[in-house]
Amino acid sequence: MKRIRCLTALAVLSMLFGSRQGHAQSGDRELQRFREIYKELVETNTTLSAGDCTLAAKRMSARLKTAGYPDADLRVFVPDGHPKEGGLLAVLHGSDSKAKAILLLGHLDVVEAKREDWTRDPFTMIEENGYFYGRGTFDDKAQVAVWVDTLIRFREEGFQPKRSLKLALTCGEETSSALNGAGWLATHERAAIDAEFAINEGSWGDLDAQGHRISLGVLAAEKTSQNYVLEATNPGGHSSLPVPDNAIYHLVRAVDRISHYEFPVQLDDANRAQLTGLSKIAGAKAGAAMLAVLKNPNDAQSVAVLDQNPKWHAILRTTCVATMLSAGHATNALPQRATANINCRIFPGVSRDAVLAQLGRVAADPGVKITIPEVRGPLAKATPLTPQILKPVEKLADEMFPGTPVIPILQPGATDAQFLNPAGIPTYGISGFFADPDTGNIHGLNERIRVKSLYDGRTFLYRLVKLYADQ
Repeated sequence: MKRIRCLTALAVLSMLFGSRQGHAQSGDRELQRFREIYKELVETNTTLSAGDCTLAAKRMSARLKTAGYPDADLRVFVPDGHPKEGGLLAVLHGSDSKAKAILLLGHLDVVEAKREDWTRDPFTMIEENGYFYGRGTFDDKAQVAVWVDTLIRFREEGFQPKRSLKLALTCGEETSSALNGAGWLATHERAAIDAEFAINEGSWGDLDAQGHRISLGVLAAEKTSQNYVLEATNPGGHSSLPVPDNAIYHLVRAVDRISHYEFPVQLDDANRAQLTGLSKIAGAKAGAAMLAVLKNPNDAQSVAVLDQNPKWHAILRTTCVATMLSAGHATNALPQRATANINCRIFPGVSRDAVLAQLGRVAADPGVKITIPEVRGPLAKATPLTPQILKPVEKLADEMFPGTPVIPILQPGATDAQFLNPAGIPTYGISGFFADPDTGNIHGLNERIRVKSLYDGRTFLYRLVKLYADQ
């Protein structure tokens, strides 16, 4: 009898151990599959110059189809005349037909990357010293991979959300001159992306230099990106006969005057909440300056303290910066034309024309013409952070990242939210990823994300979508 009891106990332990092993192996298999999805995305070149978003969309569609999604719930869309700028629509149907869907939004395209400039091949995903390197490893293929992986996991689990979950992977977010897929959907396929709200990129958590978490941001508002072109023209002439009236001189002086100008400080709900949250963790001097600016935006001394930090400087106002210059037609001729591109990030509620007029006043030269070369989309619109959105984020952050405050932010950059918010789909930037102080060098050389940060963000977003889906 004793021997039988021992054997029974061993059998039970074996079953329990085997079950745990099975779960671990299953988790390992899931993680390996996620890495494969992520790697496939990073190694699919989706730059405007030489890439193919449509190919990336087809590859993600194939992943979802293999997981059991029927053709009726998958659609690769390709706007007319843009064969390589397509995207993907997918849906996991909810149980409540009256509950509006949640939209998971991500962009497939990436910023240009030249191999000769990078330490590593930008289109080969490389894991090194605790980081994933490659173009798009952070922006935005990390979140795109998580969205695809999440839908696959839900399908395999047999999870049926109360709300339908819609996926929209688009192209054209990174290049102002390209067709924007999110804007195209908002105009041509509004019903296909209709949702109570959308979760998008555009926000992350901050790490200090030692890798400790500082805060987790949630995008509540963003600026509008708008280019302005300064142009000076002149009849020119022979370079051996110089004259003061030189197109380059007119241009550079105007650009220099603009470089020294600061737009006035402005406050809205988003950056008020951001400064309030940051004031508790930014240190005594900076924290006091933030509280002072909240009381009086014209407190020049406190503003000067915050302006020492480029991120804080950017959230306080409209900013404009020279990004491109072009001048002259021959080395031995006076220039007939000189142009500069000024990229402005416009504070919510400020019009493009108001910025144009101010640039003209600052340039202060009737010989320099300032124009708006193109208007890409509507002005960015702030979206209130309701408890429905914020509470689940705070709950998960408290569980996964204890002691890390959740802070609403005004994003100085621009995302595809600028197209969805005006279309009536409130869009929030939430990721659960954490970035180094240099933000992983997004858009720059050797873009990277911490391996742990990616995996933690994967878990965070998977759990967050489940919470939202059953609200």
